[in-house]
Amino acid sequence: MHKLVEAMANMKEQEALAIVDELLAQGEAPQKILDLSSEAMQVVGDRYQKGTYFLPELVMSGEMLHKIGEVLKPKLAAKQAESKKLGTVVLGTVRGDIHDIGKDVVGFMLEVNGFEVHDLGIDQPEENFVAAVRDHKPQVLALSGFLSVAFDSMKSTIEQIEAAGLRKDLKVIIGGGQIDDTVRKYTGADAYGDDAMAAVAFAKEAVGVR
Repeated sequence: MHKLVEAMANMKEQEALAIVDELLAQGEAPQKILDLSSEAMQVVGDRYQKGTYFLPELVMSGEMLHKIGEVLKPKLAAKQAESKKLGTVVLGTVRGDIHDIGKDVVGFMLEVNGFEVHDLGIDQPEENFVAAVRDHKPQVLALSGFLSVAFDSMKSTIEQIEAAGLRKDLKVIIGGGQIDDTVRKYTGADAYGDDAMAAVAFAKEAVGVR
């Protein structure tokens, strides 16, 4: 395990930030550091699923990723300024669910990988997603939900987008703690993501970027 992944996974924030500074000083690419950070978040997520980590660790890891992102964003932005945005994503946690840690990580990873992200926030009713898709014309809609109550909200959100005639050129991905392919089929989504990088890969495929 890379020392940055180990520090982040073990909740050693100051050590992780120092390693990021060290890697940048050595000329390491910001995207590589971002990839390592994503790997660490996956480790944290795995430990949470196994019951060795709990909500405080999820919150701490999210805050740590945010701080690392603040260090990396100016360097990544300079590179992105040389090329146009890859595409647009509308993102949000669906009605009945107030979890935002996973959503925030996904939004952050999409942004630093070149996407324009419109984050609607938490506990968003179906009509807000419909309006955002109509206004922003995204290639991708990303629906987040941690609780099982979110499944019906995801399904009805996608149905209302279809009813509004906005589904034809839109790819929909769902994500959250208990989501699997059975839930994907139930909701009518195109895909589900286990982690933030799965959402990035899906979004890139949706806009034709390899």
